Amino acid sequence: MAAVQPQVAEHRLTIAEVLDWLVEDKLVDAAVAELLKKERRYYRGGQHPLVIIADQRWKPLGGAAHKQLTLEVLTEWLAKRVGMDYMHIDPLKVDFSAVTEVMSNAYATRFRVLPVQVTTKEAVIATAEPFVREWERELSGILKLGIRRVIANPQDIERYQSEFYNLAKSVKGANRAASAGSGLSNFEQLVELGAANKQIDANDAHVVRVVDWLWQYAFEQRASDIHIEPRRELGIVRFRIDGVLHQVYQIPAAVLNAMTSRIKILGRMDVVEKRRPQDGRIKTRTLDGAEVELRLSTLPTAFGEKLVMRIFDPEVLVRDFRELGFSEDDDLRWRQMTERPNGIVLVTGPTGSGKTTTLYSTLKHLATPEVNVCTIEDPIEMVEPAFNQMQVQGSIDLGFADGVRALMRQDPDIIMVGEIRDLETAEMAVQASLTGHLVLSTVHTNDAPLSITRLLELGVPPYLLNATINGVMAQRLVRTLCPHCKEKIELNRAIDEAAWDALVAPWKSNRPQSMYKPVGCLECRMTGFQGRIGIYETLIYSAPIKSLVAAGADVAQIRDLAHREGMKSLRVSGAMKVASGLTTIDEVLKVAPPVRETAGTG
Repeated sequence: MAAVQPQVAEHRLTIAEVLDWLVEDKLVDAAVAELLKKERRYYRGGQHPLVIIADQRWKPLGGAAHKQLTLEVLTEWLAKRVGMDYMHIDPLKVDFSAVTEVMSNAYATRFRVLPVQVTTKEAVIATAEPFVREWERELSGILKLGIRRVIANPQDIERYQSEFYNLAKSVKGANRAASAGSGLSNFEQLVELGAANKQIDANDAHVVRVVDWLWQYAFEQRASDIHIEPRRELGIVRFRIDGVLHQVYQIPAAVLNAMTSRIKILGRMDVVEKRRPQDGRIKTRTLDGAEVELRLSTLPTAFGEKLVMRIFDPEVLVRDFRELGFSEDDDLRWRQMTERPNGIVLVTGPTGSGKTTTLYSTLKHLATPEVNVCTIEDPIEMVEPAFNQMQVQGSIDLGFADGVRALMRQDPDIIMVGEIRDLETAEMAVQASLTGHLVLSTVHTNDAPLSITRLLELGVPPYLLNATINGVMAQRLVRTLCPHCKEKIELNRAIDEAAWDALVAPWKSNRPQSMYKPVGCLECRMTGFQGRIGIYETLIYSAPIKSLVAAGADVAQIRDLAHREGMKSLRVSGAMKVASGLTTIDEVLKVAPPVRETAGTG
C-alpha cells in the first residue's frame, strides 16, 4: 500500500481523493468509484467521505480479509494510508472528566476532533481529518504538552463529542449543587424528572442526565450488573460484563450520593434510611424500546451506601434451553425431572451462575393456561405476567416457609421457592410435593450430589427425600469465545493432553483435534470473549440412588453412582463446550470445581 506524502496542504478529505486511494490500493473498482464521484448530492451534505463510502456497502475486491468495507474497516485503512495510528474509541476506557478539560466543546466541534487521553506528557486527540493540523500547534502551545493525533471513526468522534462534554457538564453541575448544600429532601422531586415538557430545577436535571447516561451505557455494553461504590474522595462506577468487573468511571462523591438517592427513589426505597440494606426494582426501556428490569440492592459501607443494580433482560425467558447451553442429554434429563406432575427439582450454584434464568425459563415453558404457577421469592427477580409472584417480607415475618404455606391454599400446580435455606422451608417444600405439586427451588452447594447431603444435614429424613426428589441440576456460566475473532490453534500434544485429562478426569476422553483461543476485536471490545453460556451437571434421583441415601451412604458414593448412571460433571460439560469451539479450558477451570473423591470412571 502506497503511503501519502506527509507534506500535504491543509484541507479536509474529499470523496474523490479517498476513492482514488481505494482504487489505487485495489479495494474498489475504478468504474464504480467514478460513478460515485459523479453523485453531486454527496458534495453538499457535509458528511465525511468515509461515511458516504461505507453507506455503499461495497465488498472489497480480490482476496481482501474483510467481507465489507464498513466504516470501521475504512477508518483503519485510512490510518495506514496516511501513516497514522488507528484508534477505536471505547467510552469505558476514556476518563471523560480529564479529557474534556483539554479543550472546549466548541473548539472540538469546530475542528471535528476529540481528546481521548491525557497524561503529564501528551494529549491524544482523535480525528478523521489527517490533513487538518492548524489546531495542533495552537493546542500544544496552550497545554504545554505533546500532541499525538490518531485516526478514529468520524461518526464516533461526532457522537462522543456530544456525550462526553454533556456528561462532564452534568457531573460538574451536580457537584456544584451538592456542594452548595442541596440536601436529600430535594431529591424526592426526582421521581418525575426527565418527563417531557416539565419545568425542572437545573441542578436536579444534571443528576437525571448522569443516571440516564449510566443506564444507557450499561445496556449498550451488555452489562449484567452496575456497581456504584463510594470511596473516601471519589465514587467508582463499575460494570460486570460477561462475568468480569470493569471500572468505568470515577465520579465526585457528592454526585455519587445524589445518583444513589435518585435511583433509590425510582426503586421505591427509603431514601433517608442509610444504615440498613434495602432492595428495590425499576422497570425501564433501552433507547430502542426494549424493556429491561433492574433489581436494586444497597449496602451500608464505611464511606456510604454501595448500590448494585442487576440487569435482567426479559428476552432470556423466551430462549430455548439449547440457547442457554443445554446439551441434548442435559435437555432430555432436565425435562425428565421437570415434566412430572409432582416432586422437587433443585438447581444449585453460586450467585451469578444463571440459576434464575434457568428456573424462570423452565417456569415459562411449564406455565400453560391450564396450570397455576406460584412463586415465593426474595426478592422477585423478574416480573412475569404468567406467574403469581409473592415476595418474602422479613419485616412482617413472611418467610419462605410461611409463603409456601400460604401458596398451598391457592390451588397451585407448580410452586417455585426462591431458596431452601432452613429445615422449615425444606419441610414445607416436601409437604407441597407430597400433596401433588411440582416444586422448583435452589440450594447453595458446589455440585448436584452435595445438594442431597445438604438437605439431609438440614434435618430432612431420608425417606422423605426419597419420596419427593426428582433430581438436581448444578450449573455455572463460562465466557464464550468471540465468533468474530477466535482463532484455531495448533495443540502441543504433551501439554494439551495433560490439560485435557485434568479437565475431564476421572473420565477417559480423547482430546479434540483442535481448540480455539481468544484474540480480541471490536465486536468483543478486544477481550476475545462475547457472552456467556451454561455448563450443567444433572443428577436424576433414581431408585439405586434412593437405596444409597436410605442406607446412609456418603456424598462420594452418591456421586460415583450418579456418574455411572450418566451424570456428567460440570468440568466434563465444560469440556464438551471446549471441544465445540465455544470456550477455553482455562474458562472452564475457573468456574467448575474438580470432581471430588470419585472412585469410578463412568
